[in-house]
Amino acid sequence: MRSVTSIGMGMGGTQDIAMTGVKHANDKRPGFVDHLKATLVNTNDLQHQAKTAMEELATGRNGNIHETLLSMSKAETSFKMVMQVRNKVLNAYQEIMRMQM
Repeated sequence: MRSVTSIGMGMGGTQDIAMTGVKHANDKRPGFVDHLKATLVNTNDLQHQAKTAMEELATGRNGNIHETLLSMSKAETSFKMVMQVRNKVLNAYQEIMRMQM
């Protein structure tokens, strides 16, 4: 999230429209930024759950290797999805910056 914010600030101090979540006054629907934040929070939670499951398995408090591997797999899949979204956003940004005016 920090890298996306710093990209918006590197544009001469102007506010990045995607990061401000510009909406109409009557629009109560969540925007792209809201979905992105929720996905990042969910991914972070899955990473913490996987870490806790690995620690519990290693210390012997939990002997269920199946649940540990499931939580690790969920965290990995979620992280890969976030990285793909990040890559697509950066590619779009770079393409826009290459456009001639």
